[in-house]
Amino acid sequence: MKFIFPQNYSFKSKFLGFIDYSTLFLNIIWDLFIFCLLDLFILDISFKISLFIIFCLPLFLFSIIGFNHENFVYVLTYLFKYLFNKKIYFYSKNK
Repeated sequence: MKFIFPQNYSFKSKFLGFIDYSTLFLNIIWDLFIFCLLDLFILDISFKISLFIIFCLPLFLFSIIGFNHENFVYVLTYLFKYLFNKKIYFYSKNK
């Protein structure tokens, strides 16, 4: 059986079929950072768990759902490029 793939088709390997590896590593690093901060400063375990969920769940949901199935790391790089170099994206015509 032969499959025909278009030339512009890009095959991306994903963890469990739905999350990119670069996004997964970003989530793990963020979760470890938040876990270490909460472990240092907060003693109550229920408060730790609730703050961990509040800080980590939105990033995890954005990374799974994404922006039109775009890689979350790419979206963050596009946002930072726009924040620091607005003149690249907006040009005004002189008449």
